[in-house]
Amino acid sequence: MSRGSPNARALAGTRLAIIGGTAGVGLSAAKAFVAAGACVVAVGLKPETVASAQRELGDAALVLQGDATQPETAVAAVARAVAACGGLDGLYHVAGGSGRRWGDGPLHELTDAGWDATLNLNLTSMFYSNRAAVRQFLAQGSGGSVLNMSSVLGYSPSPKFFATHAYATAKAAIIGLTKTSAAHYAPHNIRFNVLAPALVETPMAQRAANDPTILAFIKTKQPLDGSRIGQPSDLDAAAVYFLSDASKFTTGQVLAVDGGWSVSEGQIPDVS
Repeated sequence: MSRGSPNARALAGTRLAIIGGTAGVGLSAAKAFVAAGACVVAVGLKPETVASAQRELGDAALVLQGDATQPETAVAAVARAVAACGGLDGLYHVAGGSGRRWGDGPLHELTDAGWDATLNLNLTSMFYSNRAAVRQFLAQGSGGSVLNMSSVLGYSPSPKFFATHAYATAKAAIIGLTKTSAAHYAPHNIRFNVLAPALVETPMAQRAANDPTILAFIKTKQPLDGSRIGQPSDLDAAAVYFLSDASKFTTGQVLAVDGGWSVSEGQIPDVS
C-alpha cells in the first residue's frame, strides 16, 4: 500500500452513496471507495461529468445524473443503492459550491438571490440527502454512517480573500445539523461526522488557484507538505475511515483536513 493510501480492504462489502461524486473531491472518494471494496452509487449534476465518471469507475460503480438541490435526487440515489448493492451502509454528501455567481460576498454586498442560492446548494441539498439516508437506515434497522462536507470557512474565516458569507454560514450550519443528528440517532447506531477541508484544487477553486496573490497567501496559511493547495485525494483516507467500521465508535466529530489552515495565521502578501 502506498504512503497515504486508504486500506485496500477497509470497505469490503460496504454499500455507499455519494451525492456530488462525479468530479473533484467526490470523484476522488468514489475511486477510493471502489478500490477499498465498496459497492458505490454516485450522483452528479452535469451529464458530461456523469459520463466521464462512469468511464473512470467502470462496472464497480453506478453513476447517476441528478440535481442535489431537488429532494427526489437523494431518494433516487438511495433507492438505486439498495437495488444495486442490496442495501445502504453509508452516505457521503459532497455536493455544494461557491455562490459568487449569484451574489454571495461580504454581508453588505450579499444579495437575496446569492443568499438563497448558496444555502440551497450547500445546506438544503445536504438536508435532503441526510434525511433520505436516515430513513433508509431506520427502515433497515441496521445503523449506518453519514459523512458531510463542510469547510474550514465555517469556523475559521479568512476575510481578505474568502469573504463569501452565505457560503460560510451554510458550512457552519452543516456542522450544526451533523452534530444534532449525531446526538439524536446514536441510539440507532447511526453515525454522523464532518470533513472540513481548506482550499482544495477542484473546479470550484479555480478563482483562487489562478490568483498569484492568493497562492502566496496559501503558502503560509496551509504550510503542511510543501505549503500547497490541497488535492482531492488528500481527503480520501479520512472519508474511507468515517464510512468504514474503523469509525464505529466515532460520531459527531469534525475533522479538518486543511494543511494547517485552522492553526496558521497566513501572511497577506505586500503587493504595493
